[in-house]
Amino acid sequence: MKVTVFSVLVLASFASGAWYDNGNFYQIYPRSFMDSDNDGIGDLNGITSKLQYIKNLGMSGTWLSPIFKSPMADFGYDCSDYFSIQDEYGTMDDFEALIDKANEIGIKIILDFVPNHTSDQHEWFQKSVRREPGYENFYVWHPGRLVNGERKPPNNWVAVFRGSAWQWNADRGEYYYHAFLPEQPDLNYRDEGVVEAMKEVLRFWMRRGVYGFRIDAMPYLFEKAADATGSIPDEPLNPSCPNPEDDCYTQHIYTQNLNETWNMVYQWREVLDTYARQTDAIPRLMMIEAYTPIENIKWIFNDGHGREGAQVPFNFELISNVNGKSTAKDVKDHIDTWISRLPEGQQNNWVMGNHDNKRIASRFGINRADLINILLQTLPGIAITYNGEELALLDVFISWEDTIDPAGCRTNSTIYQQYSRDPVRTPFPWKNQKNAGFSLADKTWLPASPDYPTVNVAAQQQATASHLKTFQKLTNLHQHEQAFLHGNLKMKLVGTDILAYERRVPNTKPSENFVIILNFSNNTHKINIHQMFPQMSQTYRIEALSLHSVPKHNEGDIIDGRDFEVKPSEAFVLRGEASILYSSYLILIFTLSSAIFNMFT
Repeated sequence: MKVTVFSVLVLASFASGAWYDNGNFYQIYPRSFMDSDNDGIGDLNGITSKLQYIKNLGMSGTWLSPIFKSPMADFGYDCSDYFSIQDEYGTMDDFEALIDKANEIGIKIILDFVPNHTSDQHEWFQKSVRREPGYENFYVWHPGRLVNGERKPPNNWVAVFRGSAWQWNADRGEYYYHAFLPEQPDLNYRDEGVVEAMKEVLRFWMRRGVYGFRIDAMPYLFEKAADATGSIPDEPLNPSCPNPEDDCYTQHIYTQNLNETWNMVYQWREVLDTYARQTDAIPRLMMIEAYTPIENIKWIFNDGHGREGAQVPFNFELISNVNGKSTAKDVKDHIDTWISRLPEGQQNNWVMGNHDNKRIASRFGINRADLINILLQTLPGIAITYNGEELALLDVFISWEDTIDPAGCRTNSTIYQQYSRDPVRTPFPWKNQKNAGFSLADKTWLPASPDYPTVNVAAQQQATASHLKTFQKLTNLHQHEQAFLHGNLKMKLVGTDILAYERRVPNTKPSENFVIILNFSNNTHKINIHQMFPQMSQTYRIEALSLHSVPKHNEGDIIDGRDFEVKPSEAFVLRGEASILYSSYLILIFTLSSAIFNMFT
């Protein structure tokens, strides 16, 4: 057994004691979670009816993908009114009922806040088109360039959803900038009116019982401003991406991750903290979608001079860089990279799935779905789960004819599957009933998975062993065991195949500490856990394991840590068992105590 040691020691205890520390958060895609009125689209009352399920999963809170009023060009990420609920999702009364139920059972509601852009149907955009006072510069406008007498966009900037990032508006007689769809014009955060308007959105929803926000598309918030002559530079080209229609055509040095971005994070944090101080003293949480170079993460946490930022800049090291072909060493390297960049006093967070990426079981294979959830739940810090990953759902095939995601629709029938996010957004499977128990409608907004008769919540709840039951076991450990709340993390490799690590609180009993074994390979290994972690036990109790490991092993089995066989893709959470010496010590103490007691009775 070749064991390579690259140890990382982290103490996962936090002085603040905030409600979100070491928490578990669950992302709900409202359109697909539960349909209460059978129109084929999920809604707020449907979510309310299933909040107890989320609580039973062991979640601290749940964040909802956008529910604000929207023409749905990008399914809610194009807001036309930040202060209203989208009609097909319900009413403000329905939202208040959701908050009441969440408070009753102890779940915090977090909203998806989309600050980079609005819908082109938003009142602010219409006023800006008309140059109404106070709104002239609410968006990023430019007259463009004259090339041989023909008006052209200001530069070569490309939108995420392909094509030029500039759209001509005939009514105003200028181009406006859109990082995403033409229907999603970017707000101009160099305008103080925009800054204050968006702060008021945060205050509005906190007054209605929201405990935090997930900030969408943060790196896109600022773009390089025009110089004194009115020109805005081209971005340098990316030699590996020759198609001028593709987002990767340019290197985004003028449209992403500008320094001004982090200042807005600090201003929003102050809004949240001020509200908490003035009301109930319960901290409000800011979670940020930050697909940004990891060296920028420190600026999202704070400025290093007393200004606080987000408590949770989403850690996309694993979701972006690890897949079914990754080795245990690859996984460990990315964990090390994140931890080594974590500012002192800040908390880890781990993200393995969301509404924009292929599902865990599709990326890694169904036989490693539990392995990934074990990794997610046993690393120190906050874990974020996308709805359905607890069931090991697979992506659903969506035909070109049924494709509705703009990321796919703006391509063609040959390549759309590379871009469409529809396969991860399909209806949630509750039971073996029409449309997976999601809706009784004749047609749902996206089709349910054909696997739903056997892959659903009810079936996994009733099964002796299931992905869902494994997940619940993991969140219970994450939530209640001191080793996972406050224990050190020490990682080791067996070659490049197996990642093993201990979660241990020093000077505690063996049974209060754990070793995690994850085989990322197709090879079988016999390992000596005691040799790797000599301060731990020689024997272990299997506390949780991948469904792939059943029936050879089962929860509660006692194994010899000095000679443990781990087959391909297997994963285990092992609780230390009292050593012979420790057990003898307890017997001696009991014997002496009994003798002393007998002497005086």
